[in-house]
Amino acid sequence: MSAKNKSSNIHNVGQLLIVGFDGTEITRRLSSLLTKLQPAGVILFARNITGAEQTWRLLEDCQKCVTTQLFACVDLEGGRVDRFRDVLGPAPSAADVFATGDRKLFRRHGQIIGECCRALGFNTDFAPSVDLAFEASRTVMGSRAVSDDPKKVVSYAREFLRGLRAAGVMGCGKHFPGLGEANFDTHRELPSVSKSFRRLWNEDLAPYRALRRDFPMVMISHAAYPAVTRASTPASLSRKWITDVLKKKIGYRGLIVSDDLEMEAVLTAASIGDAVVGHIGAGGDLCLICHREDYIRQAYEQLVETAERDRKFARRVEQAAERVMAFKNRSKELKSKAKVRSAGSTDRLSRKLWEFGEQVRLEVLNRVESARRRLRT
Repeated sequence: MSAKNKSSNIHNVGQLLIVGFDGTEITRRLSSLLTKLQPAGVILFARNITGAEQTWRLLEDCQKCVTTQLFACVDLEGGRVDRFRDVLGPAPSAADVFATGDRKLFRRHGQIIGECCRALGFNTDFAPSVDLAFEASRTVMGSRAVSDDPKKVVSYAREFLRGLRAAGVMGCGKHFPGLGEANFDTHRELPSVSKSFRRLWNEDLAPYRALRRDFPMVMISHAAYPAVTRASTPASLSRKWITDVLKKKIGYRGLIVSDDLEMEAVLTAASIGDAVVGHIGAGGDLCLICHREDYIRQAYEQLVETAERDRKFARRVEQAAERVMAFKNRSKELKSKAKVRSAGSTDRLSRKLWEFGEQVRLEVLNRVESARRRLRT
């Protein structure tokens, strides 16, 4: 491989990473890390967020370290997964909104969550979850899953995504190929889903098939599906799932991002360096590493080292980086710059969020009461 190609590979490696960190403001150490890596994006959690203006400025400071537009990412589904709760107030869960049966409220859910994201400076929300609400995963997924009927899940997710887009925010379908039958939390251990491909295709994969043109991104889970792959390899490291099924059989053309590669579910199967190489080699585009700086540096160095000695992997790195950059160049959400909000506008948004939550609550109560009346007659 020529010196020129090596340099190109090294330059592009950062575009395969979305990284998280501690703290609520930019530090010299964080600035140095972002400047060196030039990552595709950053992800913030509740630990990084104390106020609307503070969050907006933190994201702005991160952007100043990177020459390409960042994916400014957050997990915001409402309910249990709500990073803005202490700043803007609680957002209703997907299950609560779905229980209204009102598609206008499904879309409104996405729009108000998108407005909250934009108010704090985010352009990417890792939502909605389209995992099916099977009994096996009830204790893990809870109100994050809306139904065991794929058609109903598609109905909610499609409207939620439209709402996000209306607010200028990109969504992400997760957790491919589905955690509906997973009875362990992937943060702590590797779930194994013993389900045939035919059943997965007709059930868990149905939302990805129906929404393949709607999802800007798809997030790959760390669960294993031994009946499909004949191995205990997590889907996030599986060429069978990412390339053969998601890209080729389903025909998905958007960006493919791993779930957090710091989760125990994947680290039981591979080191952080092997995990990022495995995800990219399997056909992924973006590796999510949400916390530890040492893991982020190890991942970057392993990607560079592997690209320098493996010509086939170097081509895969170039392909993924080109896909990421092409996506960024055509993304309206990334081109639209979020503006810092005044305290008054943030208060109004909090009020709007509260009113939406009350509307959802009352609508669900009305539906329950209507159902009781029908049973009595």
